Amino acid sequence: MPCRNLSCLAILESGLSGPVEDRKSPMRLRLSPVATARLRDRADLMMLHATPAPLLARLSPGIPGMTQEMTEEGQDVVSSQTGAPATRSNATPEPPTMKLDLAAKASHLLLIALAGAFMLLLSPAARAVPSYARQTGMNCIACHTEFPLLTEFGRQFKLNGYTLSTGQTKLPPIAFMLQPSFTQTNKGQPGGAAPHFANNSNVALSQASAFYAGRLFGPYAENLFGPSVGGFLNKFGTFGQVTYDGVAQTIHWDNVEIRYADTKTLLSKPVTFGFYTNNNPGMQDPWNGSPVWGFPFSSSSLAPTPGADTLINGGLAQQVLGVGAYAMFNNTFYLDIAGYHTLSTQFQHAMGIDPTDETDVPGIAPYWRFAYAKAAGNHAFQVGIFGMTGRTYPGRDSSAGKDRITDWGLDSEYQISFGKSDVTLLASAIYERETWSASQRLGNTANTSDHLWTAKATVDYLYDKTYGGAISYFWDTGSRDPALYSESATGSPLSDGLVLQLNYMPLNKNGGPSFWPKSNVKFSVQYVIYNRFNGSRANYDGAGRNAKDNNTLYAEAWFAF
Repeated sequence: MPCRNLSCLAILESGLSGPVEDRKSPMRLRLSPVATARLRDRADLMMLHATPAPLLARLSPGIPGMTQEMTEEGQDVVSSQTGAPATRSNATPEPPTMKLDLAAKASHLLLIALAGAFMLLLSPAARAVPSYARQTGMNCIACHTEFPLLTEFGRQFKLNGYTLSTGQTKLPPIAFMLQPSFTQTNKGQPGGAAPHFANNSNVALSQASAFYAGRLFGPYAENLFGPSVGGFLNKFGTFGQVTYDGVAQTIHWDNVEIRYADTKTLLSKPVTFGFYTNNNPGMQDPWNGSPVWGFPFSSSSLAPTPGADTLINGGLAQQVLGVGAYAMFNNTFYLDIAGYHTLSTQFQHAMGIDPTDETDVPGIAPYWRFAYAKAAGNHAFQVGIFGMTGRTYPGRDSSAGKDRITDWGLDSEYQISFGKSDVTLLASAIYERETWSASQRLGNTANTSDHLWTAKATVDYLYDKTYGGAISYFWDTGSRDPALYSESATGSPLSDGLVLQLNYMPLNKNGGPSFWPKSNVKFSVQYVIYNRFNGSRANYDGAGRNAKDNNTLYAEAWFAF
């Protein structure tokens, strides 16, 4: 019978075993009473009807016990692993069917159903966190291509508040990450790349992080508060990170978010919505074209970088706290609105953040985001706008009044999977308008107003979930301001160049060893090439240093466990 949201929900909740058919996708699901009994979250059930068969087939390597068969017409069909080979029939071909072996484990049934439920909507991304993999029972490739680059399923997992669970683990949602690295620039940096480091060829532990990430109360909510209250609390999820910075040699809170998410219907269409609080504007965003989760996903802290950047690109990270709300309507239209306020110096110090000379938002800085997304088969496309504006005290100095900084961004993402290949295209541009009412009086800028443009385009490729590479072009330009860009001999923010990267992920496809099955590792070699740096190609600082002197070789091992 046709599955239309609430009617489909009623069928599944009744425990009937029968085909659930989607009008838009030639696919049927057969769910036993055991499987439907395990599907307790109403949001999961309500989205079950929206599963394109090709997407579920692409996801199958990340779900234990799943294989692909071919119909007479050559279409992919997903079935449970029974050991029987796929067969061809001379009969009239039926629509692709996902056959569930009733003798398979109930956890496999749940994974198959939930995988289908989440595939249509788009969504950080969060970093690749093994506690999420443990909570869902899936391998990393269900949510990521080259982590932390998200897939369709990964974006949907994030939109639904990091709460999808199969109930297969009773461990708390804790995970860890290590990033040892090596950095070499084309020419050494006089005085050292950073305190306690040489002027070149440096080995460092770039980061060591601990995560509390998943359902807010882990797998314990129903045991602690009972089925009714526990079921409600299971709609709260979190992404919490504490980091040791091996370059600055400090411990501090990193990206932290708590959100509530649910799915309802509006005008007979599905609406996924949520409320959140976090400490980094944009970390809630489900696409990798936005600044927080954009490429490169990691880079050296021991190499020179251009002196200009926009406020929305990390300028307030870990210094503010914001609250917001978002909604995805009919798997297509996404809206996110939030407001951010700078935290007190006492609180920042307690969290390991040094507030010295930071941009202070004494009031509320509005943040906005709108996107259009569409998924069809193995293709996914998104285009959107985002922005932020705020009245700010420069360097926390309120003696001269306030500045006004406004950012407008445009981004787009396209993903396609074919054969053993995954390709992602990312593009973004940000325009920042700065009115320096206070900064000019304080001598921080020469102009009363400036503007800044930043743009980036990236192609990321992954073969067989294991071997990958990426190329990205970046470009920054804007007003000349010798006081604001004092490190440039020309007072210009102009910088552009390429980032080239190769990746090898030996555990990405099948997971880690038996004693740590949800662990992962990415070995990367990155090379940054500067065409222009802080205004020019040659002698950009007036002391004889050239743009190419900052070309950087960066090798990293990214362990997640």
